Amino acid sequence: MRGAAIFGLGSSLRELKAFQEVADAEWSIGLPENASEADAILVFGGDGTVHRHLAAVLRLGLPVLVVPAGSGNDFARALGLRRIRDSLGAWRKFASGGANVRTIDLGVISPIGSGGESLRHGPRYFSCAAGVGIDGEIARRANALPRWLRAHGGYALSLAPALLAFRAFSLKLSVDQSGTLATPVEHSTFAAVFANTPVYGGGMRIAPKAKMDDGQLDVCLIHDISKLKLAGVFPTVYFGRHLGIREVEYFPSSWARVETDRPLDVYADGECVCQTPVEVSVAAGVLRVVVP
Repeated sequence: MRGAAIFGLGSSLRELKAFQEVADAEWSIGLPENASEADAILVFGGDGTVHRHLAAVLRLGLPVLVVPAGSGNDFARALGLRRIRDSLGAWRKFASGGANVRTIDLGVISPIGSGGESLRHGPRYFSCAAGVGIDGEIARRANALPRWLRAHGGYALSLAPALLAFRAFSLKLSVDQSGTLATPVEHSTFAAVFANTPVYGGGMRIAPKAKMDDGQLDVCLIHDISKLKLAGVFPTVYFGRHLGIREVEYFPSSWARVETDRPLDVYADGECVCQTPVEVSVAAGVLRVVVP
């Protein structure tokens, strides 16, 4: 058995020690050069760490085990890996020959024109969700907080100042639903989220119906709404109860073109990727993950 370990900010060899004791395995630190050098890749960190290594991991085609050791661990949570000991149990099963590997989808962000100036290496994969609007402003502010605070409600703490600073934008959205390209619709909008997992932003169930292996992204739109009402709606997102609100639109789609009346930052897995306009799509069945 050969394992390769990647460490995110705040993680270290200390977390790896328990995994080294599971089996008589050879270990390397960092991404292997080719797939023949490892049997699995362990990513110690949060959503941002996973996000930054997705393209390289896909190139290798090796199974990935996420060890939730970051400030945001929504991808690990969606896989049933809520604690480090969950990942340790999954590794123990995998190392003993268990068939606990699942194939899942990823989202893809493709820049259009000048919107991709900061995306020099082409499309960007994401594991949890991509968003445009108020959630991007919240993520920007949350990322500026100390790491410990980000991990303990940083997203919620950033809501109030983000609401004060942000104004609704005009969203022109073209989507593919069930293989049919819908006529572009323009709305005054506060947020547009494209989710591969049910949770993002530190446990918010923004897309409670999302599945990671259905070849679809769940689209959640929050249309023009008073800031006071939006502040009241925010806590319900943690329980997935926001779908019944009149200003919230929710549906699955395999592809979307996102255009806004002004350039807006596009965030994916908590990381700023580029600016609108963009296309958001699905790469179906491309990532193998080790699960409990």
